[in-house]
Formats: sequence, C-alpha cells, structure tokens
Amino acid sequence: MATYLITGANRGIGYEYCRQLRQRGDRVIAVCRQPSSELKDLGVQVETGIDITQDDSVAELAQRMGGTQLDALINNAGILERVTLDDLDFDSIRQQFEVNAIGPLRLTAALLPHLGDGAKVAIMTSRMGSIADNTSGGSYGYRMSKVALSMAGKSLAHDLRPRGIAVAILHPGLVQTRMTGFTSSGITPAEAVKGLLARIDALTLENSGTFWHSNGEVLPW
Repeated sequence: MATYLITGANRGIGYEYCRQLRQRGDRVIAVCRQPSSELKDLGVQVETGIDITQDDSVAELAQRMGGTQLDALINNAGILERVTLDDLDFDSIRQQFEVNAIGPLRLTAALLPHLGDGAKVAIMTSRMGSIADNTSGGSYGYRMSKVALSMAGKSLAHDLRPRGIAVAILHPGLVQTRMTGFTSSGITPAEAVKGLLARIDALTLENSGTFWHSNGEVLPW
C-alpha cells in the first residue's frame, strides 16, 4: 500500500484522485481548505484548513504529517479566472500565480522531509501553459501561471534527481469539472484520472521532467 497526498482534494480532479486511489487500496491524505460532503464520506484522511498560498498554513500541514513518509505528492490545487487583454485584472493574475505556480513549489519544498528515495511528485499543469500550443491567446493569468508551474516542475526534476525523487508534469485534458463549466466536449474526471495515474505509475528517474497529456502524449513546451 502506497501513501499519496493530494491537494485540492475536495472536488473535481482532486476528489477523483482520492476516490480511485482509495478504491485500489492505497492510503490517501486529502488536503483542502474546506472539505466537501463527498470527500468526507470517502473514508480517507482529510486535512482541512490548508491554504497553499500561505507559509504558515503549509508549515502547519508539514507539522501535522509527523513522521509520515509519502510515496507520492500530487500538486493538484489550482484556480482558473478568465483575464482578457480588454479586461486586464492584475490582482487576478497575481492570485493565479500564487495558487497555481508558487503554491505547489512552496508545498513541495515543505514536504521534502516526507519524500524519500523512490518517491514521486506530480505537478498538475495544463496544455494552456504550452507556449508552442497557444493558438488563441487570452487567459493571461492562467496561461502565465501554468507556464511558471511547468518550469518549476522541470527544475524540481533536476534538483530532486540526486535524492531519487522523480517528477511528472501533467495535463489532465479538457475535463468536465466546475473549473471548465462542466463542458460537454470534455472527458470525465474518472477518465482523466485513470490516465493521470497511469502516467504517475510509469514515472521513473529516466523519464522525470516530462510534460505529459493524461493520454500519454508528450506535449510541447
């Protein structure tokens, strides 16, 4: 039985990670600010009141962990706010950087003592953070923060390699969640997480730092 910690675990992709990992018999530590009723009913360890944009909150989580060793850390928490050139909201852009890019790096650094040789870190980024794949513009805060997150993931892959820790940089696909308005053209959270877990399961030091779609496609930077 492996131990996984998942942020943003109260709904959407984060909740589905918890559900599928619990179903296959792994230990799940679900981290969120406020739990959903569905998460509370799942029967996993839930750590609430954690805000990854705050140093003291992340330090509290690390303290709560005690001597727990993690086999995998899944940095899933994130926000999407639409910011266009005609309506630039710089406070929104800053907040998306705090949550989407800085928060996962802050959390990963704080939990490093709980990640030993052979552990894995998953960075949930987005294809919208691919510079080569940007054919429509817009979404300034989200796109920019996800580029920064992918770069953090790539640097972590290099810096954690000597410790025996591998890093996956992952795009879930277009998924039917609240973040996307439950778009009818997307895949279900169950399908997305099935693919994402396959990528994490196959992660090694040899392929660490790769930017993957959940379907296994290697994506352009």
